[in-house]
Amino acid sequence: MVSFAIHHTDRPDAPRRRHSRWFVALAVFVIALAAIVVTAVGGGAIYAGSVASTFDSHVSHLQKAFPADATRPAVSQTGAVNILLLGSDSRGAPTGIGAEGVTDQRADTMMLVHIDADRRNVYIMSIMRDLWVPIPGNGSAKINAALAWGGTPLVVQTVEQLLGARIDHVAIVDFGGLKAMTNALGGVDVDSPVAFTTVKSPHYTFVKGMNHLDGDKALAFARERYAFATADYQRVADQQALMRGFGAKLLSLSVLTDPGKLTSFASAAGSSVKVDQGFTLQAMIGLAASMKVSGMSSIHTFTIPTAGTGTSADGQSIVNVDPAAMARLRTALANDALAGFSG
Repeated sequence: MVSFAIHHTDRPDAPRRRHSRWFVALAVFVIALAAIVVTAVGGGAIYAGSVASTFDSHVSHLQKAFPADATRPAVSQTGAVNILLLGSDSRGAPTGIGAEGVTDQRADTMMLVHIDADRRNVYIMSIMRDLWVPIPGNGSAKINAALAWGGTPLVVQTVEQLLGARIDHVAIVDFGGLKAMTNALGGVDVDSPVAFTTVKSPHYTFVKGMNHLDGDKALAFARERYAFATADYQRVADQQALMRGFGAKLLSLSVLTDPGKLTSFASAAGSSVKVDQGFTLQAMIGLAASMKVSGMSSIHTFTIPTAGTGTSADGQSIVNVDPAAMARLRTALANDALAGFSG
């Protein structure tokens, strides 16, 4: 990957920009359910079902999450599962998040969670928000504009076209949910790749190495980009570190054996997300029961390969696709063979 500082220049008709808003944690919630089934002593499935039921009683469902089936890749024959995680900047009405038509929402954070066919590994792939890609019906643009121009169905269609892989489930999380989920767990310990101080008040300082973060600090950690010469590249790395911190906390005995913490987290997570209508309680429990993860060594994070930054024909600073690396990624996804891409 080539990393450069990014100066943003949006075209006039593009949706308004704000700072990145949030970080996604639904993936580790699903992983946690699997861990409960595997590790809980006696009545594990009942325990997992109770936590999942709490989540399900709070979660909202997207009325239409996917584009017309004729526009989509074929269903994977490998048995792997792909979950698209999105973050809206939440400037519009909450009921508009994930709407099908034009909205003023942007997907400033985007991740694909790939659960392999044998359910032993989970790959969390970050997609750079300024990646310059074809958006169906809109020409080429930054990928984070798709949510504003066509709602969740257009985001799914854009990502499926980019990766050549079908999305099985979708979740949208708001940034306020990150704070609630972090606090429900009593904070998370995050191994920061670099030391930095946030540019905006209250100017939180993070050391290189382990940091204990409450909800406010976790949100600041996930949002910061101005402190870095490499801007969004470093922010994506930090978000992946935060994801690993969530995973480690959820898979720890201090949480797995604490029904109160798990239930509080499930409630906070459910209140903060919208999922497609097919991602039901039964689907979540079924996915969790099939998992065979062995702790954090089974959870892998990486960033979609890029060719660094550039400038579009209309003057925007963008992140370029690396065509050769993208072709290899598409093949790896199709063959359920992502091990070579993850860190």
